[in-house]
Amino acid sequence: MPVRPSAWSALLLLANIALAFGQLVGDPAAGKRLAEATCQECHGAQNTSHKAPAFSAIAAMPSTTAQSLDVFLSTSHPTMPNLILSDTDRGDLIAYILSLR
Repeated sequence: MPVRPSAWSALLLLANIALAFGQLVGDPAAGKRLAEATCQECHGAQNTSHKAPAFSAIAAMPSTTAQSLDVFLSTSHPTMPNLILSDTDRGDLIAYILSLR
């Protein structure tokens, strides 16, 4: 019978990838709290204005990786508020978005 990777092994893999890119490993629960407090209006599941895709839709995109989210969240974009996130907050938000897969 094939061995299925556990959530723990997946977390360790993500941690190794993040460390390879010099990034902190985030806390999805803290990222969820940050998203609810800061990002909900535009990226929330209940967003009816369609200002931005829901985080679940972003997580489902094949191009979404920890690295692509880190680059996106570290760069200003004309359609987003100019958020300045600490490394910890950015890592937490990335971990939360990726947890929605």
